Amino acid sequence: MSRIAAFFDLDKTVIAKSSTLAFSRPFFQEGLINRRAVLKSAYAQFVFMLAGADADQMERMRAHITALAAGWDVEQIRSIVSETLHDIVDPLVYKEATQLIADHKAEGHDVVIVSASGEELVAPIAQMIGADHSVGTRMVVLDGRYTGDIDFYCAADNKAIAIKQLAAEHGYDLAQSYAYSDSVTDLPMLEVVGHPTAVNPDRGLRRVAVDKDWPVQQFVDPVSLRGRIPTPSGRAVAVTAIGLSAAAAAGAAWYGLRRKRNRD
Repeated sequence: MSRIAAFFDLDKTVIAKSSTLAFSRPFFQEGLINRRAVLKSAYAQFVFMLAGADADQMERMRAHITALAAGWDVEQIRSIVSETLHDIVDPLVYKEATQLIADHKAEGHDVVIVSASGEELVAPIAQMIGADHSVGTRMVVLDGRYTGDIDFYCAADNKAIAIKQLAAEHGYDLAQSYAYSDSVTDLPMLEVVGHPTAVNPDRGLRRVAVDKDWPVQQFVDPVSLRGRIPTPSGRAVAVTAIGLSAAAAAGAAWYGLRRKRNRD
């Protein structure tokens, strides 16, 4: 028997900010980035909240990802995320998102986070919100450190590829499955399922959603997960929505940050 999945983007969908930019302060405190990069990340976060990123911007952002992370110790990143995850991410989670996730799980659907942010961030956040699986950008690692190369950039067309691979592995019926995103760059992700929804959409996606008569919804209420476990609302999940451009998220998340120069 075929199974059904709900594929969620992460930033500005499940959480109210860019996941990677949110970690700029602990990265600074651990010496991975400098003070100027922290200020730039704050500005990038502001820009990110106002607009998405087009394909050219995404490509430039990907270049910044590789330059920034080259040489970072993988275990150090995982440790930082583990130690600061709840303090940083917990207050950013949309109440509407957690309710929709609860609704999908009550229907017996698998919940999957698909984000252009690094998998070292995406996986623990996905676990925290109760997702069954997650896919993020994978960087090449050699001797425990990032080389600066990207093995799989989980954005644009690659999101659809990742979703198809998960469907093959877990037996998902994509025609009956759901996807949620805010960015026109995520059209491949939205179009690969039978029930796409635009959430907090940028102008490009809003136009597409109107043309294709897709559901559109705004998520506006980030509330801490602590002490709040949502229960299914009973509403039909087919007409609810959630999502965001992971590509824009990961790109803007790393955009403007520079690799910290070697110190004497």
